[in-house]
Amino acid sequence: MRNIEGASLPRRFHQPTFTIYNGRTDPVEHVSYFNQRMAVHSKDEALMCKVFPSNLGLVAMRWFNGLRANSIDSFKKLTRAFGARFITCSRVPRSLGSLLSMSMREGETLKAYSNSYWEMFNEIDGNYDDVAISIFKAGLLAKHDLRKSLTGKLVSSVHQLMDRIDKYIRVEETKYRGKERLR
Repeated sequence: MRNIEGASLPRRFHQPTFTIYNGRTDPVEHVSYFNQRMAVHSKDEALMCKVFPSNLGLVAMRWFNGLRANSIDSFKKLTRAFGARFITCSRVPRSLGSLLSMSMREGETLKAYSNSYWEMFNEIDGNYDDVAISIFKAGLLAKHDLRKSLTGKLVSSVHQLMDRIDKYIRVEETKYRGKERLR
C-alpha cells in the first residue's frame, strides 16, 4: 500500500468523469465501467488504485476508508475486496425459464408485451435467439394477428421478428388513434 500511497499522479493525467458507485448496483459492472474509462492507464497499478476512490459514493467511500492500512497492494486486490463487500448487489442473470412464464395478457398492447419480453430477454445470459422467437410467439394471445402471421410466415432471426413486431405495433397504434378520433 505504501507504494500506492506514495505514488504521484502523472503530470499530464486528466481524470475521466465517472459514474459514482451508490452501493446498490452490480460491483462487477461498475469496475468494468471504471476500467473502460481508465483503459489508457490500466498498466499503472498505483494510479488505478489512487483514482478508484473518486468514483465511490458515500456508502462505498465509508467501506474504502475502513480498509486496513497496507491491506491492499494492487488494483486487482482492491477490486476483489470491493466486489466481495458489495456482492449482494451483484446482478443475477435470469434463466431461460423466466421467459417461458411470460405471456401477453388480455387487453395488453403488443408494444407493452414486446417491451417487457425483450427487457427480460436481455437479462438472460447466453445465446437463445432461436428459442426466443418461438417463446415470443407462444406468449402471444391465440387470436392475435401477429401470432397468425408468425405461424404462416416463419421468421429465422430475432432481427426479422423485431421488424415484424414493429409493423404490427404501428398497425395497432393506428387502430388505437382511429378509435380515439371517433370518440
